This record gives sequence, structure tokens and C-alpha cells, in this order.
Amino acid sequence: MSFPRYEKYKDSGVEWLGDVPEHWEVKKLKHVKSLSPNAFVDGPFGSNLKSEHFVDDGDVYVIESNFATQGQLRTSELKTISYNHFESIRRSETKEGDIIIAKIGAQFGKSAILGSIDKPAVVSGNSMKLTIDDEICETLWAYWQLFNLKANGKIDLLVNATAQPALSLGAMNELIFLLPPKNEQKKILNFLDRETTKIDELIAEQQRLIELLKEKRQAVISHVVAKGLNPDVPMKDSGIEWLGEVPEHWDVMALKRIAFLKSGDTITSNDIEETGEYPVYGGNGLRGYTSNYTHDGEYPLIGRQGALCGNINYAKGRFWASEHAVVVSLIKPMIIKWLGETLRAMNLNQYSVSAAQPGLSVEIVSNLQLPVPPLTEQQSIATVLNREITKIEKLIAEAKRAIELLKERRAALISAAVTGKIDVRGTML
Repeated sequence: MSFPRYEKYKDSGVEWLGDVPEHWEVKKLKHVKSLSPNAFVDGPFGSNLKSEHFVDDGDVYVIESNFATQGQLRTSELKTISYNHFESIRRSETKEGDIIIAKIGAQFGKSAILGSIDKPAVVSGNSMKLTIDDEICETLWAYWQLFNLKANGKIDLLVNATAQPALSLGAMNELIFLLPPKNEQKKILNFLDRETTKIDELIAEQQRLIELLKEKRQAVISHVVAKGLNPDVPMKDSGIEWLGEVPEHWDVMALKRIAFLKSGDTITSNDIEETGEYPVYGGNGLRGYTSNYTHDGEYPLIGRQGALCGNINYAKGRFWASEHAVVVSLIKPMIIKWLGETLRAMNLNQYSVSAAQPGLSVEIVSNLQLPVPPLTEQQSIATVLNREITKIEKLIAEAKRAIELLKERRAALISAAVTGKIDVRGTML
């Protein structure tokens, strides 16, 4: 869909912005915030808000930067402080309708509007809160201005050059905001609500498709490695609850009878580069490259730690296996792809040991039972899985690409609307 342009434009006086509609104002953020003395503030730092100040079921919520980056507010997950401590940091109080901006970290500059809450709240030291002057600017209009500035890299230019990127109130106050008349802001906001909702629904459809495809991929793997390719062969009880019946001529044995499992070697992040001679594999796959290697050959790798422990990857040739990957070394002839996909079907994550960080015990995994078909049948299974998984992976990749294109379309539409490059006032019924 194409949209008309405004009839008349003027030079905004800002090089990157160019021309803007003639009747729009060009202001700085400090001129659209509320006149309240605490309209734009940082959260408390240092001695004002330490870990010991947090209490269970306190009187006051602490809104952290993850709200700004995720736009979700689950009050049950928020940290709380006592009302007595709240009195000492009241300048950082935030209320419904304020804009929360992530101040530090990789997601700095992202923002979200605070919704209804059932207790007083303050922003944490990794956040800012902004209260808009609603006489001249709709809060949602200010949010979309900030969204566009972040999406187009303008906020990124404001960060302090420190070990961790950080925004300052002074720099943020100088951000350029465009202000149409309030009634026009509302028309544009209605347009954006309608159009972004449509795009978000399409994105959600693609995300659901990806989940269905992943489920199908897992179902195909689980069926083939447990039942084989011939539906007419006689079956027997495997004696394993999750496995059920398997072809009568298959063996069922402990993993340690066919493979030796051992965690990789420690490597620091300083020794890993974006490019290099030998790939480094961790628990979640490729991490980067280094100048040495620990293994030479082809191996399945099992993720050992973290939320994704138990996931399966493959490594081939010379590579470094980190301490977060368990290397599966065959001790008798087996087809690598068959073994890796059988391990994937076993859902090894369920055997993780509960601790500060979930982790797999090599001993536990080594003693797990699995179905073992003859070598020729392993090869046939691997060939079929390669073909079927490749088809599904291609569809998943297409869906992911569709999501990226939709997100690009969404960002471009928002940018064009809030900078006056298109006139959408006449699009609403």
C-alpha cells in the first residue's frame, strides 16, 4: 500500500531528518517532558539501592530495564523494597503512563510505557523514567518517537564510551522530537495501532508455524529412531518407558557400551575470536574460533550446562570442544548422524541436575538405554532424517525470513509515519 505525502514541507534544520511537514514543530525531548521536577530521572545507584534493600512482598515495586526491553510487566516477578526505603529514593518514583527507558547494557535506549500497577514503584539504577507533558504530546506519540530514534541508531550515538554502554539524561534531553498538532498525533497513532496490529498478527502466525515445524521435526526424529523405517517388521518391548516397542531385531543397550562421553577443555573468552583457524564449540554450538584444537574427526556434541543443556550439535574436522560441551566418542562402528538424532529424541534435558545452573551428569547420560539398529539400518535412518530434516529446516528458515521482512516493514512504516514522510490522516474510516 502506498500513501500520499504532505502538501508542504520545511527544512527541519537537522541533517539526518531532512524535510518535515510545514506545520510540525521540531523540539528537543527536554521541551516535551512534564514540568514536574522529577519528570525525567535516573533510577537510584550505589548506596541508594543495594541488594540488601530488596525484601519479599515489599510495599514498593522496582522497575528494571528488562521491562523496557520486553514491554511485559508481571508484578509477581518484580523485586520490591520497603516503604521506608522508598522515602529516601522518592525522586525515582514512576507511575502508570510513564515511559521506562533502558539506560545500560546491550539493549540501552529501548523503552516501554508503564501500565497499571497496584503498588507505588521506582525505577532501578539501570533505567530512566520519562513523564510527558500531555498538553503538547501524547505519551504514545513520544514512545513511537523514541522507538524510531532507537531503530535508526540515533540513540546509539549518545552512549558514553565505557566498558558497558550507558545513556545520560543530559544527552537524552537533546534528542530531537517531532510534534504535529495533538489531534493529528492521535490520527497517526490510530493508524499505527491498526497497521502494526495487522503486521504483529502476521508475525505471530509465522512464529506459530515455526513452532509447529519444530514439533513436526521432533516427531519425525522420535518416530524414525525408535520404530525404524519398515512399519511391517515384528516388534518387541524395549523395557524402556519412553521408548515402548522397537523392531525385534534391534538391540537395546546403555550408551556407554557404544560411546565414551567426556566434557571438553576450558577456554576463556579472550582466546575466542570471530575468525580463526579452528572452530570452538560450546554447549549451544559454534562460539567462534581459536588457534588450537582438542579433537579431530566427526562427533556428536551434547550441551552440558544452562537452560539448553542436552541439546545436540555436530562437529567435524579439527575443532576445540569447550568445557560446556560433552563430546561423544564412538568406541565401536556407528553412524554419527543416527546416534546424534537418537540422542536428540531422548530429550536429555530432562536428566539435568538442579543447581544454580542446570547441568548434565556425564555418568547419568552414559548409563541411559537407547535402541541400536544394525549398521546398515542406521545409515538408512540417517539418510531419511537428513532428507526430511532438511525440508523442515528450509521451511523454518523461510518463516524466519518472513518474520524479518515483516519487522523491517513495521519499522519502516512507523518511521515514515512519525517523521511525516507519509500523510496517513485520511486512512482511518
